[in-house]
Amino acid sequence: MFDTVIAPSGTLLGLLQRGRGDGTLHALTAPRSEAIEALDQCVLSDPRHDWQVENRSLYYARLYLDLHGELDGIERHLFCAADVLDTDETRTGLALAVLGHLASYGRQDALLLLRRYAASGSNWTWALDELAVRDDDDALRALAEPVLARFPRTPQGEAELAAAVRDAFEPRPWRLWTEDGVRPDLAERVRAAREQGSFAQWQRQLNSTGPRPGWSVRAVFDWAEEAVGRSAGLHVSAARCLGAVAGPEDRDEILLAARAGGDGARSTSLRYLADAQDPRVLDLIAAAVADGSRTVVEAAVDAFERMRGDDALRQARAWAGRPDELGAAAGRVLACRGGADDARLVLGALREAVRTEGPDACTLWPLVDGAGRLGIACAAPVLRHVYRETASSHLRGRAARALAATDPSFAAGFAVECLWDCEESTREVAARTAATGDSRVVDQLRRLAADPAEEDEVQTAVRSRIGPDASAV
Repeated sequence: MFDTVIAPSGTLLGLLQRGRGDGTLHALTAPRSEAIEALDQCVLSDPRHDWQVENRSLYYARLYLDLHGELDGIERHLFCAADVLDTDETRTGLALAVLGHLASYGRQDALLLLRRYAASGSNWTWALDELAVRDDDDALRALAEPVLARFPRTPQGEAELAAAVRDAFEPRPWRLWTEDGVRPDLAERVRAAREQGSFAQWQRQLNSTGPRPGWSVRAVFDWAEEAVGRSAGLHVSAARCLGAVAGPEDRDEILLAARAGGDGARSTSLRYLADAQDPRVLDLIAAAVADGSRTVVEAAVDAFERMRGDDALRQARAWAGRPDELGAAAGRVLACRGGADDARLVLGALREAVRTEGPDACTLWPLVDGAGRLGIACAAPVLRHVYRETASSHLRGRAARALAATDPSFAAGFAVECLWDCEESTREVAARTAATGDSRVVDQLRRLAADPAEEDEVQTAVRSRIGPDASAV
């Protein structure tokens, strides 16, 4: 699949793609056909940086409800020819999750689409998981035959069925099918698949080729090197193994590997020495960044960022401002663990990251948090820029929390739209801080308090602002 092009942040489509609260507010005042077209585009072409951690489904489902939006576009997307040609779950996952929320809100058309897709769609496992927590027992039992018909009664088919049962996120449908007293053959087949899946998992654990008791330091290094050859970077696990097998007599061998070992052994040694707070590790990290491969450089920087203690902080202050990976890492270390005297260096790192890498850079996450933790008031303009422009809803939420700590205008500004944000943690910040002079704030707080789909943390924050009868703020 191609990456979705994110529209400018000032457009309706760009706001909705980012999951911003302003997206909902603008959609409700835009021409209905234009709003639904933009909403469909978001749902059918997932705009998230990382679909596994960013939320959009409840946000889009609520907007479908508010707009009384039809589901024709989602239906065409689910049942088109591409569903056979492109079986990647990310093509349909967001649409199915939106349908799940709509079904929870009582949209019968959404429930029927999920049932149809579970019976015939390529991403049927996702649809079945959505139904597992929302549909009734009879409807789930009716899906047993079309689901099991996907698996021929051959050794390969039975193995694939066992894998599907084992990997199911929601076990309820499979449990219902094993308890089916009307179709004993079907029930027995699902029971056998569940048992086979459990046995296969036990076999994988038994046949693991990983570390064994009695391994030497050299054996751990060889394992790490072999993993690099398979592009399976296991230096973090190898470093933990090294901690279990290495003794004082092995320190020279480990230091040598950290200076001149292969990529796997060098990365493993640097991680181990950093975790052990070895006094030589900072010089070895600097050397690794200067002459190591990309694999080693990344491992060295990561090892440095994990270090605790005054030595690491002093070195971070010395490295801050360097035009390389260590300089960027130093800024992140100070953002996470520095003190008030480090505010200038953190602010410099934040501005430099935005200037050189843009508002979506991964390095911004700890820097934004650090600006809020240290209360750097003059960081507010940069934080507002990140909030508006980033396509990552998680980074925007971090920017909102930092603005709440640094920007006096936040409560009456961005906090208002955050009540409609796609991320529950951002809605929680808004529920605690949004100024109630705007009548929309009071209405939205009451809606969140009454919505059974809202997260507990958000509702707790709302209850801290309104009375038990939801009549006062």
